Amino acid sequence: MNYYYDPLDTACKSAVGGVKAGQTVRFTVFTDAFSCGLVVQADGTGDSCYLEMSACDGGYFCEFTPAKAGIYWYYFKLENQCELGAGKDLRACVCEKNAWQLSVFNDYETPEWVKNGVVYQIFPDSFCKSEKFAAVTDKKLHESWEELPVYLPDECGKVKNDDFFGGNFRGIEEKLPYLKSLGVTAVYLNPVFEAASNHRYDTGDYEKFDSLLGTREDFVSLLAAAEENGIKLVLDGVFNHTGADSVYFNKYGNYPSLGAYQSENSPYFSWYTFYSFPDRYASWWGFDTLPGVNESDPSYCAFIAGEEGVVAKYTAMGLGGWRLDVADELPDEFIGKIRRALKTVNRDALLIGEVWEDASDKIAYGVRRKYFQGEGLDGVTNYPFKAAAIAFVKERDAETFANLIRTQIDHYPKQSLDVCFNVLGTHDTRRILTELADDTPKTSDKRVWAEFRLNQWDYARAKERLKIASLLQYTVPGVPCVYYGDEAGMQGFKDPLNRLPFPWGKEDGALTQWYRFLGRLRALAPFGGGEYKELYFDRRALIFERRKGESAVVVAVNRGSNEYFLRFEGRIFELVSGEECIDGATVRPYFYGVYYTERI
Repeated sequence: MNYYYDPLDTACKSAVGGVKAGQTVRFTVFTDAFSCGLVVQADGTGDSCYLEMSACDGGYFCEFTPAKAGIYWYYFKLENQCELGAGKDLRACVCEKNAWQLSVFNDYETPEWVKNGVVYQIFPDSFCKSEKFAAVTDKKLHESWEELPVYLPDECGKVKNDDFFGGNFRGIEEKLPYLKSLGVTAVYLNPVFEAASNHRYDTGDYEKFDSLLGTREDFVSLLAAAEENGIKLVLDGVFNHTGADSVYFNKYGNYPSLGAYQSENSPYFSWYTFYSFPDRYASWWGFDTLPGVNESDPSYCAFIAGEEGVVAKYTAMGLGGWRLDVADELPDEFIGKIRRALKTVNRDALLIGEVWEDASDKIAYGVRRKYFQGEGLDGVTNYPFKAAAIAFVKERDAETFANLIRTQIDHYPKQSLDVCFNVLGTHDTRRILTELADDTPKTSDKRVWAEFRLNQWDYARAKERLKIASLLQYTVPGVPCVYYGDEAGMQGFKDPLNRLPFPWGKEDGALTQWYRFLGRLRALAPFGGGEYKELYFDRRALIFERRKGESAVVVAVNRGSNEYFLRFEGRIFELVSGEECIDGATVRPYFYGVYYTERI
């Protein structure tokens, strides 16, 4: 029995990816079977419906109209016995109810300005310290920009992250021309509000910028200067927990407020959950410095997501948007309130969530999340991309990467996929150059980690892999999000060793130039939400096209020893080498390139 079904082929499924509630979808299976039917089940229910499919040229078809937003699962029955489901590449195979996913959403839009862009993530304490701002502080400051952060536990067995390099808003503002040269259109800042630690995920006061970073006036100046350079700022919203050392909890009495830890009569007491007042309380992953908040508490919801709340106030200053820390620990209802607060102030503001898995069908704490159903996130941090890209460039596994891209196109509403942050490195992971190296210490000894640097041969190999991975990062669906210093050749293991100060004056100039090339490439029309079409892939190679209207770019990455030939009419340029090609081009072994009708 022969059969063919591919959800990314509009001849088989009339709408690629997610669909709107109430939108009719036509399904066609090409087969020589005597009969075919469609089985559909709404997620979370035990009920399923069977739709008999009608004969058409080469197979069978039927139409299905999902009534409301949610996840639906579907598969086909051939001759009432053979079950046809999704293979690992999503194409049909005979299997035991390995259903395809149909993501259905209530109509929503995501910001267009993000889609052609480049996002640059900055860890504020370590990016740039301007001498034009001298903070008055009692915090522990490093004497040298080139020192290592404190990475070993103290006598109590804790790394307190209370040492600072003093990066500030003025420093970021001074480096805006550098960021613009990279093609950066948005800067995502790790937390900037008052806090005790250098990472500032232990918020002390949401209504104050950390004094070490600068004043409110300094931030307003940065906003304005960034806007002049075509760059928007995205802030980190840490709304799942506060600091124990905060206005709200005030465990150590460092604030004049009556904190929840101090009294059950505190105006903030209902924000927190105490198991035994005051010393046993819910906290983020058991860290007592990060007491968890109850996002369902009306007072807290109003403070963060009300009309006069934190999100609305800062968005009104001219922010480009927010990235929500640990979004899978925020209730969908709370995310919805944040979205409404944000979009009421500026409908073009961006809302990104930190999610490490497939966000379209994510289950967190036993609940199927509704990130992409119309009242949630615009997009997420695309960590599955990171894992698949590393497998491709390091292990030469093109199949896993190609299948991930196919799956995300099928599962995600296009408007969300187009704004997801494709990451290779972040403040929570090893530096990507270190990750891509073959010969790194197989030890958990942080002393070894701190001193380790790649030798020139390993560095060169990892750098070449990074060039390929970043080419993919900039050209597949989504938006590249570059962690500060990756473009300069920074190395490092897990935090805080992945948060070292930027090596100004000691950058890898050739790597930086590569990222400038990628920034120019990213500005081409097909990367502004254009379509993705897989032209060819096998175990070691992937060739794909991005197209928008008449403009098209072809990207080829070959990690194997085979040779491939691209056929086309007329003249075209391979942009990495600058080579001019006539009527065709050879994709050589271990080659990567970009084909376009003009030089850039």
